[in-house]
Amino acid sequence: MAQYFQIHPQTPQLRLIRRAVEIVQDGGLIIYPTDSSYAFGCRLDNKDGFERIRRLRQLGNEHKFSLICRDLSQVANFAKFGNDAFRMIKSLTPGPYTFVLPGTREVPRRLLHPKRKSIGFRLPKCPVTQLLVEELGEPLVSSTLILPGETTALADPLDIRDQLEKSVELIIDADVIPYAPSTIIGFLDDGPELIRLGTGPVHNLF
Repeated sequence: MAQYFQIHPQTPQLRLIRRAVEIVQDGGLIIYPTDSSYAFGCRLDNKDGFERIRRLRQLGNEHKFSLICRDLSQVANFAKFGNDAFRMIKSLTPGPYTFVLPGTREVPRRLLHPKRKSIGFRLPKCPVTQLLVEELGEPLVSSTLILPGETTALADPLDIRDQLEKSVELIIDADVIPYAPSTIIGFLDDGPELIRLGTGPVHNLF
């Protein structure tokens, strides 16, 4: 049965965040808030957590996972990118964007796209997420909380609790978060590519 923490969305309680970090470090799979939706999260080296996300969402091998990072310096440990990508990412973050970049050897192969060896990176504008990855000290493997047969993420923590409290170790309740998918920008070829237009504006970027 999952633990259930009610955390203030703007001024998160550090005591609860640190307890959440302990659960992640102990191998737990959590449900946590971002600026675009609720999501599943686990440690980078948590193979069991990764497979549980895949089972719960019924994901195929082509699914693109993301790493939630503390800042750009942390992204640089896990991704390869040049000056142009650096400047764009810096100008747009924190915010509702996912950046698809080639992964470094620090990223487990199971998380990389099987053909392009890439992975998404996010720096969400969400105080709970920001404090969580800051206290964790490493990226959080993330996948949007969209269940099989659905096209949007669960938004109400009470609904999440009803459906998933037996499937994860922790649910973080930071109020209702309507699904607003991030804008996805790829840096895999010559220049930036708009992969999906979401909440994040792209005026004058392409």
